[in-house]
Amino acid sequence: GVPRVPRPQSAQYGGCSLRKMSAMRALELLDQLVDESDPDVDFPNSYHAYQTAEGIRRAHPDKDWFHLVGLLHDLGKVLALFGEPQ
Repeated sequence: GVPRVPRPQSAQYGGCSLRKMSAMRALELLDQLVDESDPDVDFPNSYHAYQTAEGIRRAHPDKDWFHLVGLLHDLGKVLALFGEPQ
């Protein structure tokens, strides 16, 4: 296969050494962010995460790993609070 070339963001954030926080704290921080892909939404970004996880739980009650993925799927957006573009 083709060798993967690391991107600058991977070098900067890949070690997860910039800041440590719980997933719940990251979800809370998302509420400070106006999502450029959905700027007119009136509810917090964390609500979207819970809504997604709950929808997946209803559709796939036996896949608890998938429920977690639904909850965490937007956590990378927290990097926008540290100067990265959305």
